[in-house]
Amino acid sequence: MRKHRGWKIFGIVVAAIVLFMTVINVIPPQKNVQNNPFVVEKGALPMIAAHRGGGVSNPENTMLAFREAVRTIGVDVLESDLYLTKDGYLVYNHDSYIDETCNVNGDLPLKEVEALCENEENRHYIADMTLAELEQYNFGYYFKDKNGDRIYKDVADPQAMGLQIATVDKLFEEFYASHPNLLFIVEIKNGGERGYEACRILSETLDRYPAYRNRIVVGTFHDEIEEELKARYPELLRGAPTGSAAKFVLTQYLGVNLFDNGDFACLQIPTSYDLGIEITLDKATLIRRAHRRNIAVQYWTINDADEMRTLIELGCDCIMTDDPVLLKRVLAEYQ
Repeated sequence: MRKHRGWKIFGIVVAAIVLFMTVINVIPPQKNVQNNPFVVEKGALPMIAAHRGGGVSNPENTMLAFREAVRTIGVDVLESDLYLTKDGYLVYNHDSYIDETCNVNGDLPLKEVEALCENEENRHYIADMTLAELEQYNFGYYFKDKNGDRIYKDVADPQAMGLQIATVDKLFEEFYASHPNLLFIVEIKNGGERGYEACRILSETLDRYPAYRNRIVVGTFHDEIEEELKARYPELLRGAPTGSAAKFVLTQYLGVNLFDNGDFACLQIPTSYDLGIEITLDKATLIRRAHRRNIAVQYWTINDADEMRTLIELGCDCIMTDDPVLLKRVLAEYQ
């Protein structure tokens, strides 16, 4: 009798667990955001996001790259990182210093510049320079085309070519009238007080371009900046910080998605995490669960055609790439 009773209790526990898991996966979860322009319609192809403006075809983070990405290639989204200058302008750049993308060190070969920058004291940091100082330099100086030629090295007037560093204000102004539906992914790289100032300046800039206010998603790796965005700029859509993204992925894989309380709009992830073991993230189930919360799933940084095809067929919302020309060609296969 005791043996049968034990099995009965075990059966009840298992049944309760199954019922619990069924219920929490059937109950529709609350949407993270009501209106999310970064989520594509069901069955639609993913958006093209030009990572840093598309560094394969043009010098990254320059006005030339952004213009070509939008006007010639026809991307849906511009993506890059933001830094605050000494005099309070937000500029697009991948690193906190500019040495490896422009001629701030004169005509030194790139390898010598990279060696020089191994000592942080030799770097030219954006935080220490005014916008006027930054705009002196040719940010296409080290760019090589597909033939390996430095085609912008000796340009007489870099600004006329759009090879200057780009500011948020000038970028918005460039496309506001002609491309009101353009989308933006930005990451505020400054932390602390300068990060707070960057948030304020971004918000004030959006006041001058109000149609873009709900067409930009803002991310950060700094916890204090994430809290600042939540508290003072709740109307701005936010990308998932690393911790929030990891928690979301974990709860979805365990089937306990109701226990995730993230309130971000976009899940920006690679196709896998390496945590000693590889955790694959290019999964249709993950995308479906995100869509139940009205979260956009955006993969970075994808420059391989086969990998692009995999993500397209999974139904993701956006693919970030350095080569938007290639992605557009791959997408044409599905149209």
